[in-house]
Amino acid sequence: GILFAVIVLYAPKIVAYPVRALMWVFMGTPLLLQLFLIYFGLVQIGIDIPALAAGIVGLGLHFAVYNADIIRAGIVAVDVGQTEGARSIGFGKWQTLRHVVIPQAIRNTAPPIGGNLIALLKESSIVSVIGIAELVHSAQLAISETFRPFEFYITAAALYYILNLVLEAALRRSERHVEVSR
Repeated sequence: GILFAVIVLYAPKIVAYPVRALMWVFMGTPLLLQLFLIYFGLVQIGIDIPALAAGIVGLGLHFAVYNADIIRAGIVAVDVGQTEGARSIGFGKWQTLRHVVIPQAIRNTAPPIGGNLIALLKESSIVSVIGIAELVHSAQLAISETFRPFEFYITAAALYYILNLVLEAALRRSERHVEVSR
């Protein structure tokens, strides 16, 4: 996400525009369609990608573009005085970005990025459509053998809930750490 945000804001237009277009495509299409295009579409042009890799790439790109937009907004929100101050003490453009702007942008954008991480965890169940046996898919397989859907779906829901609790606790802790370091 950080890389996309920096490219969109600071790269030459010939590089920034295609990246921005890619971001719009990923933000404007459903994750399910993206997974299908990556897994089934790349084969059509001679690139055979395993289902797990397609799932990782699809989920990664899908959430990276949303995080990039959040981080881009965080970078733009950093006070111009911070940049001017860094430049006045001899920092170059990239040093200023690396040591002053991006750390502040990350602090400002930690909560929405944390929300995206939770969404990523929940959306990971959609990769079962391309053959990756994740939690819900595994529950469906067990149900087809036992004909006891309630127990398995409740167990899957409980596991997702526990994973979300752990992730939320880690995010709260990291946000407190960021607040202390301000």
